[in-house]
Amino acid sequence: MNITVLTDNNTFIDRYLLAEPGLSFYIEDGSTRILFDCGYSDVFLRNAAALRIDLTQLDYLVLSHSHLDHTWGLMDWVRMMGSARFENRLLQKPQLVTHPRTFMATAAEPVGEIGSMLTVKSLSSYLQLMPSAVPVALTDRIIFLGQIPRTMDFEPSMAIGQKEGESQGDDLSEDSALVYAGDSGLVVITGCSHAGICNIVEYARKVCGDSRVVDVIGGFHLLQPSPSQLAGTLSYLAKLNLSALHACHCTDLASKIALAAVAPLQETGVGLTLQYP
Repeated sequence: MNITVLTDNNTFIDRYLLAEPGLSFYIEDGSTRILFDCGYSDVFLRNAAALRIDLTQLDYLVLSHSHLDHTWGLMDWVRMMGSARFENRLLQKPQLVTHPRTFMATAAEPVGEIGSMLTVKSLSSYLQLMPSAVPVALTDRIIFLGQIPRTMDFEPSMAIGQKEGESQGDDLSEDSALVYAGDSGLVVITGCSHAGICNIVEYARKVCGDSRVVDVIGGFHLLQPSPSQLAGTLSYLAKLNLSALHACHCTDLASKIALAAVAPLQETGVGLTLQYP
């Protein structure tokens, strides 16, 4: 499996690509092509073009959750696909894999809408919709995890905004991730980890029946975490004996420094490509 970072908060020196506070990964497993999240704008498309990655020929488009820094770029992807249709290009119609709650309208004050700006109906012309709250195999080795059980007492479920028609705050129960079952162990691929990074990794191990984890890449949602959350996260990850750790996006500097003390943290940014057997 290959993963290329198309959108992240950071870029690399001497790589003249674009960054934004969002996340998007391009994944290849054999002949299967997967786009995981779309960032906030067209940045992922512009970076893909610079890297000569064709995002009109996807097999799957996976959304980790509803928030704007992972879904609003989808509008630009649809616009690109529409333009390609006008040019009579032969296009794939990818399967859209995400939790059923991802496209529920979500608002937070004072911003307003913070969820997807597109509806299931508007997307059906461009994507085959495949909502699932349970694990789904995308390839022989890549699994969409569906809804993540929240079992770690040190990982709080924080409400952000509110879903339309619901009285309670939105705890992003739709938040999900991917896992790759590699030869040496698991690679866990996260969007924002609202479900808790340790909850996600633990569920990936359960779903795959493999306790070995070689890498975790994506947002960890460690933004000024409480001392107990950070301590619990560090303790859990330290026990995994990871080969690498690629914490990015919504992981603050202090948390990265702490993570680097217990795991082999690697720099992550737009243009990074990783390979796993």
